[in-house]
Amino acid sequence: MAAVRVLSDDVGASARSSREAARQLATSSAADRDAALDRIAAALEADRDQILQANALDVEQGAALVTRGELTQPLLQRLDLGGAKFDATVEMVRSVRAQPDPLWRTQSATELDTGLRLYRLSVPIGVLGVIFESRPDALVQIASLCLKSGNAVLLKGGREAAATNQVLAQTIATAAAGSGIPDGWITLLQTRDDVRAMLSEEESIDLIIPRGSNEFVRYIMDNTKIPVMGHADGLCHVFVDVDADVGKAVRVAVDSKIQGVTTCCAAETLLVHAQVAERFFASAISEFARKNVVLHGDERTIAAAGGTGVVAPATEADWSTEYLDYVLSVKVVDSLKEAIEHINHYGSHHTDSIVTENAATAVDFLRRVDSASVFHNASTRFADGFRFGLGAEVGISTGRLHGRGPVGLEGLTTYKYLLHGDGQTVDDYEGTIRKPYSHGSLDTEWPAAKGSGVLGSKEEEGGGA
Repeated sequence: MAAVRVLSDDVGASARSSREAARQLATSSAADRDAALDRIAAALEADRDQILQANALDVEQGAALVTRGELTQPLLQRLDLGGAKFDATVEMVRSVRAQPDPLWRTQSATELDTGLRLYRLSVPIGVLGVIFESRPDALVQIASLCLKSGNAVLLKGGREAAATNQVLAQTIATAAAGSGIPDGWITLLQTRDDVRAMLSEEESIDLIIPRGSNEFVRYIMDNTKIPVMGHADGLCHVFVDVDADVGKAVRVAVDSKIQGVTTCCAAETLLVHAQVAERFFASAISEFARKNVVLHGDERTIAAAGGTGVVAPATEADWSTEYLDYVLSVKVVDSLKEAIEHINHYGSHHTDSIVTENAATAVDFLRRVDSASVFHNASTRFADGFRFGLGAEVGISTGRLHGRGPVGLEGLTTYKYLLHGDGQTVDDYEGTIRKPYSHGSLDTEWPAAKGSGVLGSKEEEGGGA
């Protein structure tokens, strides 16, 4: 099969093509979309050598950027797709494929009156524009989620991963075409100018999802009329409560920081209750040192930890810094209230965790911390679509509308209302002789969702609709 074109040289034309592809995807069968994901997983495995060759070139060029001080070593590691990471990327495609079909699910059904039935059905958003960091595996995640949820997507990855992204997008598009998926559902943008052009395509693009720095996300929000969903910073916290199990707290705090140091759900600030600080630091300092984590602490942290030779002095800026590196700011607090106030003031409403054996304290923290994900006795690194059982994630949203937290398939759908009648008019209910609405709940799915595609069938009538 000839390769499908994925690189855009005309963003406006690509966006219009994506709109047409999205309309076709919205009515595609779950079987066709699942078959396409099967083919994509197999194609990635078949093209492994070609993909990793391109990735090796990106990593080599990234290493030169590290040498020049333009890229950090942890960010270079995120760029590398080799080894077990490649296998995990393919497995993520299969995980998305295994999720239930998110489309045309009946969310509610109401009988407005006899023979007048209203259904609310889940449908795709339409066309997404996703701008993401230099993580080639993110392209695979995003593309898989968009395909499964019936959305077309324009993608722009970090320039450091350009060669890998091009090969991945080509492999994915060509494999999907073999299952009848329409051309144009996936497009890869190439330059920053392409991103600027995409932001003006409000007639064709329904949602922009940016992943990156606060400055970058703010730029996107300020320069488009298209709705934007995403997060600006990953300023995540771990709070070690007075009733914490110290051993458990050390494990959670260390894992939250170093398990994926460049990820948005890595902890950037550690808060420790004053009454447990010395006991906690007696165990934690050596563990952080062993993992090469540099600590920036307030005066009370420095005193409890043994001096400035162990902990560097923190500045006000540390509490608002997303390091994405082996650096952690640490503050000693006097109460749960102070910890919560610090998190709600300095945090980015992403992911925060408390370590405590006091159930009442945990519940208070979970309720009062204003973040998309709040954990008890667990690492912040669990804030991930795959780990949540969503198959994967297109990103993490810290907003309050639509998707929040890790955005998987459900977050890539919206809904539409379908009303079935038999000639009824509003005048029947609001004219001279007014009939009453019954507004009774129906315990049934939308009839056509059962597979017959026929409305008014005996199956429908027997379903109580």
